[in-house]
Formats: sequence, C-alpha cells, structure tokens
Amino acid sequence: MTSNYFWRLIFITLLFIISNYSAAQAQEDVFAKASKRLIHQNDLRGKNAFSVGIGTSIMNGDFNNPISELYYHVGYKRFLGSSFAINFGFHKFNLAFKDVFNEGFMSYDVNLEWYLSPAKKLSPFVYGGAGYHAANYFETNEVKLQCGVGFEYLLTERVGMKFFGDYNRLKTDDVEGLIFGKSDDTYWRFAIGLNIYFGNYLALGKHQKNIPTIINSNQLSEDYK
Repeated sequence: MTSNYFWRLIFITLLFIISNYSAAQAQEDVFAKASKRLIHQNDLRGKNAFSVGIGTSIMNGDFNNPISELYYHVGYKRFLGSSFAINFGFHKFNLAFKDVFNEGFMSYDVNLEWYLSPAKKLSPFVYGGAGYHAANYFETNEVKLQCGVGFEYLLTERVGMKFFGDYNRLKTDDVEGLIFGKSDDTYWRFAIGLNIYFGNYLALGKHQKNIPTIINSNQLSEDYK
C-alpha cells in the first residue's frame, strides 16, 4: 500500500513538473515571437541599401527660360540606427536654357538622411550634405551644398519606392558661362527611384535584452509560491 502511494506521488510530481515546463516553454516562444515582431516593426528597413533613380533637373541661373533635362543617379546608403542613414551618391544630369545653353554635369554627393517614421512602410525623409560638382570630362568643378525632402514606401520587405526633390547651391556664378548678379548658381533635381535593401536588421539580441521573458522575470519561481 505504501509502495503504491509512493509511486503515485512520484508520478503526480513528474506530471506537475512536465506540465509547468511545457507551459513555460510555450510562453517563452510567445515572448520570442513578440520580440521578433517588435524588432521588425521598429526596423523595417535593412542596414544597407543600393539606390537608383531617374527624373529631371532644372537650373536657376542667369539666363531666362530654363528647361528640364534628364537626371539619374545611383548610390549606396548605410543606416546608423533606425532613423538616420548616410548616403553616398553619383548623379548625372544636364542643365539647360532654351536655345542658348545645354551641358552635361555630374556630382558626387554625401548626405545625412533622417527618416521621420522609420517604423512605418510609408515614411517621409529629409536630407542634407555636401557634394563635388563637375562638368563632363571634369573641365570645370566646384564644391556645392544640397538639401532635399522626399518619402519612401516599402513595396516589399527589401524594396522601397522613393520620390524626392533636392536643392543644390554651387560656390560659383558661371556654370552656364555668364556671371550676372550677386547670387551663385543653383539647380533643382526631382526623381522617382528604388531603394534595394540588403544585409541584416539590427541585432536581435540587443532588443531581446529589453523584453521581459519567463525566465528573466522569475515567473517560474513565483508559480511555486
């Protein structure tokens, strides 16, 4: 009789331990999945992106009747967290005035970008920086400053469509061969393009440290009180 009671007690104890362990593991999986969802919500975009775009450029210079010309660019950006990224770009475009001027130019730009809503698929962004502006074959070259605004919509997890426009101010007034007035030459660029993301998101472990789990919140021990 005593022996049967002893084995029943052992069996009930084992069942109790196994059931509590299974429940703890199930809750741990729920927390792990929740943490991954939280990470994905906060870091929708990858750490790196290859950028392409095509649009139009228009000059604000000393001649009348500026006309729009073809503009395209390629670039690379690296996120410095969820909201900020540094962007390196090559830009090719023409600047023209009707009947009097039409020349090809290029620029190499470095910008700091700020995504205002990084946790959403649709996010506006602003950026600014400096660049190296040159005529075709580097016949002339100048330093410039630029700033711009735009927005990006994530079509998929790795591809975002962007629309943007930027303002560029040169350190010269003779880009088109005419010096007139006191202000330097400027031009605008407007484009549509794609950001193709690659690489990992922010490290999973860094986020999980801040998310309570069954083990590190001592819920198992409290179940036995």
